[in-house]
Amino acid sequence: MRFGLTTDFRNPAGSGKSSARVYGEIIDLFTWAETIGFSAAYIFEHHFTDDDYMSSPMVAATAIAARTKQMRVGPDIAILPLYDPVRVAEDGAVLDLISNGRLDFGVGLGYRPQEYAGYGRDINRKGSRANEALEIIRRLWRGETVTFHGKHFNVEGARLSPRPVQQPNPPIWVGGFSKAAARRAARYGDGYIGPSNRVMYERYLEELRAAGKDPARARVMGGDLWLIVAEDPDRTFATYAPNLLYWFNSYSKWFEGTDTSPWPHLDNAEELLSRGLVNVVTPEAAVKLITERIAEVPVEMYTMMLSPPGIALNAVETSLELFAKKVMPHFK
Repeated sequence: MRFGLTTDFRNPAGSGKSSARVYGEIIDLFTWAETIGFSAAYIFEHHFTDDDYMSSPMVAATAIAARTKQMRVGPDIAILPLYDPVRVAEDGAVLDLISNGRLDFGVGLGYRPQEYAGYGRDINRKGSRANEALEIIRRLWRGETVTFHGKHFNVEGARLSPRPVQQPNPPIWVGGFSKAAARRAARYGDGYIGPSNRVMYERYLEELRAAGKDPARARVMGGDLWLIVAEDPDRTFATYAPNLLYWFNSYSKWFEGTDTSPWPHLDNAEELLSRGLVNVVTPEAAVKLITERIAEVPVEMYTMMLSPPGIALNAVETSLELFAKKVMPHFK
């Protein structure tokens, strides 16, 4: 099993840093993380925020690809209904060339009405729009000359040049936590991002069977959003807590009035622990936690967040190095 890191590149007010500096530091951190054994750099996407959240994950992934040699790179997730499928297929092909075949293309639907309004898209049609886009992208990556006339897209005689390195196509990973997401992953994807329990995993296997695919070849990616390894967990939690609370509460505000609400507003940092939203643990406890997770859902890439917004990077480096030395060897 391999381990990957995800990030959002956020720069909260009061950090004392320019976003150019924050973006550069995160790319440097990924470059270093590859040298200690991390296998993937994945990037979240959101738009129109007040903290410079990454809005162009394919561009960021290309920058990381140019600085690394083996890491898988890509969005996790790209908000696919906002994209033009021909354009994103071309961008993905170029990224796959620059990385020499290391693109993992993770997609989802998003949930923030402001993002759909800003792009002039109807949020109520996001599912069918994503399905059409996935069909077009796959066909283009596989070298077809594509003519497609659907509810959302009209494509006439499109053919990619250059094509991706990976054949027949770069892996398409579909994210989400609903039955519809599991069905979309089975029908249109090469793998599924996000099943956090056995029920969701079994649902995906059922959808693979329904799509005429072999569930024995199921590919799953996931893990823990916030797994932080420390020799002194209490002290490390105290260091991370304000930044983690900022991260969770900014999301809870976005969730208001949407179809997504995995956690409420948190009144204090202790709720991060009492609600089981973060794990700040010793290496030994991390090994036990991961072992239990993968017994329930057998992921091929175990992912976790790189760092919360505004945290001192030396704290992140200490945790990641400890993870690489004392946790990773148990899963080789």
